[in-house]
Amino acid sequence: MDEKAATATRGPEITRTECKRCGTQIRGVNGRYACSKCGWVNHWSEGHNELPTAQEDADYPGQ
Repeated sequence: MDEKAATATRGPEITRTECKRCGTQIRGVNGRYACSKCGWVNHWSEGHNELPTAQEDADYPGQ
């Protein structure tokens, strides 16, 4: 099983880090964070796995 398939079968992982702006301990999903104290968010590409494409989304209008 390749890494992408293994990640998909494990489901979301709760991760934690320190906010880069205010230092508050924050939690996120798969390495994607948003600080509720100051509003900082990390870039979507900094997550631990690739996001699904639009076509892979169950709510994609083409399906």
